[in-house]
Amino acid sequence: MKRREFLRGAAAGVMGGLGMTLAACSSAPAAAPTAAPAAAEPTAAGAAAEPTAAQAAAEPTAAQAQAPAQSSSLPAVEWRMGTSWPVSLDTIYGGATVLAERVSELSGGMFKITPFPAGELFPGLEVVQNVSQGTVEAGHTALYYYIGLDTAFAIGTSLPFGLTAQQQNAWLYHGGGNESLAKLGDQFSSVLFPAGNTGTQMGGWFRKEINTVADLNGLKMRIPGLGGQVMSKLGVTVQVIAGGDIFQSLQTGAIDAAEWVGPYDDEKLGLPDAAQFYYSPGWWEPGPTLHAIAGADAFNALPVEYQNYFKVASWESNMNMLAKYDALNNDALERIIAKGIQLKVYSDEIMVAAQKAAFDLYAENSASNPLFKEIFDPWNAFRQKIQKWHQTNELPFNTFIQNNPI
Repeated sequence: MKRREFLRGAAAGVMGGLGMTLAACSSAPAAAPTAAPAAAEPTAAGAAAEPTAAQAAAEPTAAQAQAPAQSSSLPAVEWRMGTSWPVSLDTIYGGATVLAERVSELSGGMFKITPFPAGELFPGLEVVQNVSQGTVEAGHTALYYYIGLDTAFAIGTSLPFGLTAQQQNAWLYHGGGNESLAKLGDQFSSVLFPAGNTGTQMGGWFRKEINTVADLNGLKMRIPGLGGQVMSKLGVTVQVIAGGDIFQSLQTGAIDAAEWVGPYDDEKLGLPDAAQFYYSPGWWEPGPTLHAIAGADAFNALPVEYQNYFKVASWESNMNMLAKYDALNNDALERIIAKGIQLKVYSDEIMVAAQKAAFDLYAENSASNPLFKEIFDPWNAFRQKIQKWHQTNELPFNTFIQNNPI
């Protein structure tokens, strides 16, 4: 859709066939907003200029969270946001709803985003495609679902044996991550914003006990992203299934194992009633970022104030989701264990084999995909530095607390 046409339709409050598109991967809020357009129906000349990578990756400022816009000076805009999540998963689906609610509040109700659960507008694993094609204006998803489009998408969410949530945010906002991922978004006519993180995930549900690499051979497991490709190297038959379909597949034996997020969400999906063995850690997702994704044409056509509201709201969604999961997961885990579920830790044999397979996989992708290599190499350098810092400081503290409980 042409920028002039979009703004004219937005000012009239008529969005017609404009669809929602998931905003998947990168940036955090940008520079302070400029003055609002003088007319209620801005022309193409009044449309916002495209943000630079540095602007897109900047932290939110107090000026961005300014008072709501006045309806007399800014247009009414309505967007649809497709997601990869069922409504029942209130925390992860909440990544979209928190964003939408904050945008509406900041704009005084003039910029409205309506989230939709997976499957209502299109399948939950097709968010990036629909945003890129302009079917919808925005979306909320995990980028690693789309490694079939480009393996570099996996880096935007999480790589096996990679960064924790705290480290991931450091890379995105202050380590060049958002700027690197912006290049990936450009290839799919999309602008990417971190908008959620689950924290270190659990290692999945198994219908039988897993002790050795040989025990994995031939298992059918639901696991997406490069973590799935690592499992494939270890002999697992990998399947990618949307969250709402995992329970039935696991319960009926169509799959032998499945990973989702962690205790709070896994409990909501009913997974403790579908398998007996619950493993940790989720080495394939030590700190997975979820993304809001906006179609580039739709985003760049917004008044700069609305662009900043979207960035600030994405930032809030990113921080809020991680805090909420950390607050909820332990109580859920205790309820799960009370049902007789056996909590297990992956053996060193499996962890060592998986780590080697993971970095072999990264070398293969770096050799075959120039964009993967362009993003991965500085990511890996950042990983080594920040892990060294956390081993120096946080690891001794956490080890002491674990060994000296009070």
